[in-house]
Amino acid sequence: MAADLILTNALVYTVDTARPWASSLAVADGKILALEDVSRGPATEVLDLGGAFVMPGLVDVHNHHAMAGRAELFELTFGADAAFEDILDAVRARARSLGPDEWLTGGAWASTLVETLSSASARRALDDAAGGRPVSLSDDSRHNRWVSSRALELAGITATTSDPPGGVIGRDGGEPSGLLLEAAGVLVERVIAGLSPEQHRRASQRAIEILHGFGVTAFQDAGVSTDILGALRSLDEAGELSSWVVSSLLINDPIFGFDPVGAPLLEVAGQYRTEHHRPDFVKIFLDGVPPTRTAAFLEPYLPDDDHGACHHGSTTMPPEELTGWLLEAASAGFSAKVHCTGDASVRQFLDAVSQVRAAGYVDTRFQVAHGQFVHPDDLPRFAALGVAADISPFLWVPGVIPSAIAAVLPASRASRMQPNRALLDSGALVAGGSDWPVSESPNAWEGIAGLVSRRDPRGRRSGALWPEQAISLAEAIEVFTLGGARACGLDDVTGALTPGRSADFVVLDRDPFRSPSVGDTRVVETWFAGRRVF
Repeated sequence: MAADLILTNALVYTVDTARPWASSLAVADGKILALEDVSRGPATEVLDLGGAFVMPGLVDVHNHHAMAGRAELFELTFGADAAFEDILDAVRARARSLGPDEWLTGGAWASTLVETLSSASARRALDDAAGGRPVSLSDDSRHNRWVSSRALELAGITATTSDPPGGVIGRDGGEPSGLLLEAAGVLVERVIAGLSPEQHRRASQRAIEILHGFGVTAFQDAGVSTDILGALRSLDEAGELSSWVVSSLLINDPIFGFDPVGAPLLEVAGQYRTEHHRPDFVKIFLDGVPPTRTAAFLEPYLPDDDHGACHHGSTTMPPEELTGWLLEAASAGFSAKVHCTGDASVRQFLDAVSQVRAAGYVDTRFQVAHGQFVHPDDLPRFAALGVAADISPFLWVPGVIPSAIAAVLPASRASRMQPNRALLDSGALVAGGSDWPVSESPNAWEGIAGLVSRRDPRGRRSGALWPEQAISLAEAIEVFTLGGARACGLDDVTGALTPGRSADFVVLDRDPFRSPSVGDTRVVETWFAGRRVF
């Protein structure tokens, strides 16, 4: 069989232990034909790469691609390093281009600004900057929102409005401050004008273009709506979906305001399955995030005036409800990704998986999403129960969110985040995710560099975060390739360069194994199914 494409004079790293290295790669019908120079036909394209480094396309096991695309195309964006006055300046500039009562949405403000944004005076400053318009700005976790007075008015939030289940309406002197934590933000999300089907399609398309620029050829979206599912189906049916996509169907929705969720969403998921899109997972939010004390921990947070000295946070549902949902999903053929940012939620999820395995569902895939904090007793349970660790975003290095966490947890616990070395040593499957746009960029090479050094690859913050948990470069690359593919069920088609798999690969500007600056690695070309897409 003649090849359609042959790469020669290349340094090919396959991420396949049986044959980790090759110098050629042959492609036919969008799949890898051989790791050698094979017979050529009259139409065979031959590319001499001049010794360039080639490896599998990256797999991002946790992102919110449509949200990132929407932000890129339709919203105000600013970095987590923006100070309070910087945010107001950005709002002021954006507002000048809007109609008199047009929504201004965007983000993402740093978790460290929670206290600053908790006052009514801060909300009034936002009102002034926006010219009285409705404003909703997400934080860096995308779990919490800072909104204007007009947004509160449109959402019907007043001084007498009760906190919704799973959410907190921030108050200052009895009136809403404008800070909405967790499910309280959904009250505003539901009154913001949504995107049209074409805008949803453009958002997904733009996000995938950006992902290609960073070498990502497969990803799992960690929480989708029917609008997002429809956009992915539309793209693939038109031959324009140049990525493998696994979608996670929301069982509960404390932050997005999507409808439907739960059983009604699972019932229609099959309508959106296409060649490159697999709506195969459910997603459950089992707790919130540590900076706002909504993550569930076995030991208490640092004391404060609002929560006292014995606050542990709580899970979003009792153990029996979680187990019930996992059993229902497994019986319908769905795997599960469960958001756990505190060690108590991790333990509750592992306990539930144990019951599901005992019920006979031995092949169902399970992922702990985030899992920054895991009790030492629970580390070996990941491998024993076949639970993958979806490590996302890149919180294994000093940064804004780790700093915010250090303000609410004792130093002895805050300094022990993301036990990646221990997970790998225990035999657990570890898969890398960006959680983009929670991470400002889906650049996995920054995550890989941090996994290896436990230091900020951009050099913005000094020091290392729990350096004993560093892993090797080969391990880190596998985390963002084959590990991710296995975790989300795509290892039958991608994740390593072996004959029969999809020809998804990247050409890099350097050999990362010989580079002193792995975090600076850049993608020169990205190929999906044998086609150059970047």
